[in-house]
Amino acid sequence: MGITLRQFQHFIAVAEHGNYRLAAEKLFVAQPALSVSIQKLEAEVGAQLLERGSKGVTLTPAGHALIKDARAALFYSEQACRSARLVALGEWGTLRLGFVGSATYTLLPLCVPAFRADHPNVKVELREDSSIGLINLVRNHEIDAAVVRGPIAQEDMIEAWVIQLDDLILAVPVDHPLAARKKVALEECRHEGFVLYASTLVPGLHGEAVSLCRKAGFTPCVSQEAIQVQTQLSLVASGMGIALVPAVTRSYSPQHVRFIDLIDEGARRCLSLSLVAHRDTRSLLVDRLRDKMLGLFTS
Repeated sequence: MGITLRQFQHFIAVAEHGNYRLAAEKLFVAQPALSVSIQKLEAEVGAQLLERGSKGVTLTPAGHALIKDARAALFYSEQACRSARLVALGEWGTLRLGFVGSATYTLLPLCVPAFRADHPNVKVELREDSSIGLINLVRNHEIDAAVVRGPIAQEDMIEAWVIQLDDLILAVPVDHPLAARKKVALEECRHEGFVLYASTLVPGLHGEAVSLCRKAGFTPCVSQEAIQVQTQLSLVASGMGIALVPAVTRSYSPQHVRFIDLIDEGARRCLSLSLVAHRDTRSLLVDRLRDKMLGLFTS
């Protein structure tokens, strides 16, 4: 039948108390049942473990050899159960979190430390990629969740929660004629070359930028494409064109780029940072992170 953890528990209790009666009372079991349990354990081991004497019950040499490992077996079994309970409660384990570059400006620095403070036994593994790349990683279960830049296309297997809304603003080189302006209408930029997001890798942001330009009465002339906001700004600083970027990018504040607000109505709150996860396999850790993010940005 094999040795059970309960038999180890009974054996340790008798050895520590040196008395079957006291051990039985401590364990809330009948003394005859305790004696039978020890006999079965000795039969499985193939050696006598406890010996009755005038000074009570003592360990035999075989008992001395077994008790250390018996205690370790009980400890690790309890530890395993504790770990399983904590994982089930969303208090233990590893959270694999993907993110886009622009999430590092405010969202991640605010949310990740707060989440880790609340859940010190959870390891957070971070991975950067484009929004399309991150959604694919979530879809293939390679990460648990991701912060992506929206708008994003809806699909059955991906669940999304909007965490932060943002405006589109204009980024121009420091020596550009518009650089001294605080606000500008996008139609004034119809003859400019634009550094746009790559349509294949960042379709949501690309689509928003193009749509805003068309509402202003023109189709943007694309001088260069980029995947990340930081790359866009570097290209703008290099004189490769102007760009439409999230307003949160102001916190990056590169030396050779100026940011200008757009008066266009469609530029306001048209972008989002969303947390996405697989609908069928979302874990409690993801739920905890979602609640923390929503609490910090919507309260």
